[in-house]
Amino acid sequence: MLFLFSLILICMTLVFFMFLLNMFFSKKFIKNREKMTPFECGFDSMSVSRLPFSLQFYLVSVIFLIFDVEIALIMPLIYLNYLTYSFMIFSIFFILLILLGGLYLEWLEGALMWFK
Repeated sequence: MLFLFSLILICMTLVFFMFLLNMFFSKKFIKNREKMTPFECGFDSMSVSRLPFSLQFYLVSVIFLIFDVEIALIMPLIYLNYLTYSFMIFSIFFILLILLGGLYLEWLEGALMWFK
């Protein structure tokens, strides 16, 4: 037990010293005035670099993620052998009905309208 503890302690100190050597010899930590300034194709920036992000992109990506995960949950039902054919068809139909209901609600709320 003591041997194992000393081995772990030696390995941890070795890793710590490796990190210290990396920080000491790394060129990344050398501060340079040219490297600290912003770079935009060799020219000074003329405008603000952050443009406003459209909320519609975010909303469509979240809706896609939700529907994609739900469709991925349907896929294993095809490979289940112990389910009867009618129960499998009913469960897939029920899940797709829930998906279509969610899509209809998103359409009613105007989340799918790109231009308002």
